[in-house]
Amino acid sequence: MRTLFRLFVIVPIAIVVLMFAFANRHLVTVSFDPFAGNDVAGPSITAPLFILLILAIGFGVILGGISGWLKQAKLKRAARDARAEADEARIEAARLRREMLVNPPVVPAAPSTSSALTVRRDAA
Repeated sequence: MRTLFRLFVIVPIAIVVLMFAFANRHLVTVSFDPFAGNDVAGPSITAPLFILLILAIGFGVILGGISGWLKQAKLKRAARDARAEADEARIEAARLRREMLVNPPVVPAAPSTSSALTVRRDAA
């Protein structure tokens, strides 16, 4: 299964990335100063375009992973709390079962029908 994944997914992506890298080898300058004019005076990076784009994509993937991890923290906490509550319920159920085996509940006897309580009507 891994071999097929590598063959059909990883290899084509690697080929596309390599083609992109060979086509975009020229140097570009990226400035991080929003108020600079045409001349680059503030903090900037000069590197081949493909490196900058691959770094930007990698940074986005890392930020997306962190965001997903933080969102799942709330769900994981709720699952952990529910699991603890279920464990407590199982312990309580086992305790009640043991208690019922030691002291079975007293069931009241069914009321008996007494002739004194029975009202009889004579048909007229």
